[in-house]
Amino acid sequence: MTSANSPAGSLSRARERVRVRARALRRSSPDAEHALWQRLRNRQLDGYKFRRQHPIGGYFADFMCVEAGLIVELDGGQHFEVEGLERDARRTVKLNELGFHVLRFTDREALIERDAVMARVLDWLTLHHPHPNPLPQAGEGVALPKD
Repeated sequence: MTSANSPAGSLSRARERVRVRARALRRSSPDAEHALWQRLRNRQLDGYKFRRQHPIGGYFADFMCVEAGLIVELDGGQHFEVEGLERDARRTVKLNELGFHVLRFTDREALIERDAVMARVLDWLTLHHPHPNPLPQAGEGVALPKD
């Protein structure tokens, strides 16, 4: 049994705080985030699994595809002020160091140009990461296995 002051106890409290914060972020998400999530959830984008408000490196990624190493961030107005741009740049560097690529879109793009955003995400996935469940080759010109 672990005591309240043991390292294991503080670790589980920290995990619980992260979980509670992620849940709160999901509940209070802006319209743009909610709209994009409707198109990313349930492996709707070519079978890729995305997570929403997923903790990574001290941050919460708006959307994250762990298997492809991709993070999709939506930026509202506060991100375009000098402080916000600097903070986002530091965040992107840290996430890159952890092995993730970050695609950034504005809230406006997510709301008005959702198809274009989805196409850019899919283009990146197609170019940088093979499909998680490719279909077997079939048709004319495919060599059949020899017995």
